[in-house]
Amino acid sequence: MAMSDYVRRLRRAVGSEPLLLPSVTVLILDEQQRLLLVRINNSQLWVAPGGSIDPGERPADAAVREAWEETGLKVRLTGLAGVFGGPDFRVSYPNGDVVDYIMTVFFASAEGGNLQPRDSEVAESRYFSRNELTDLELPRWAIILFPQIFSGTGRADCLDSSWCPPEA
Repeated sequence: MAMSDYVRRLRRAVGSEPLLLPSVTVLILDEQQRLLLVRINNSQLWVAPGGSIDPGERPADAAVREAWEETGLKVRLTGLAGVFGGPDFRVSYPNGDVVDYIMTVFFASAEGGNLQPRDSEVAESRYFSRNELTDLELPRWAIILFPQIFSGTGRADCLDSSWCPPEA
């Protein structure tokens, strides 16, 4: 969401050139297996809660922090969906900055708090069923990732990859 001091310092050095940044995404599912998404202010774009990992921060800690900031929910991480990157995880921002995200995606459940964004860049948050996702404006990475997550195949780790580990 908002640019961290760390990224701001990098941008001063490299301008709008693509940055490779580690990030987290949190897939918060409710009892009906609906996915919690947030809509970004001044946009119709819906995304799962998440953001950049700060220097020295553990990915799991970043996931819990980002979920809290963007949803007002305290979450318990319940699993790892996978680690993703590549051309579909490149984001071009309105100011011209380009970021290639390496996204660690966690499953989580809400353990407390109130569903109310604590981050001023989040306009609203809602749970959506798999079928409702088709009516939303989603970023390219989510269009690829979300159906795989809901498929139940357990192969999110192989998403759009030329190499896939053997089935256990």
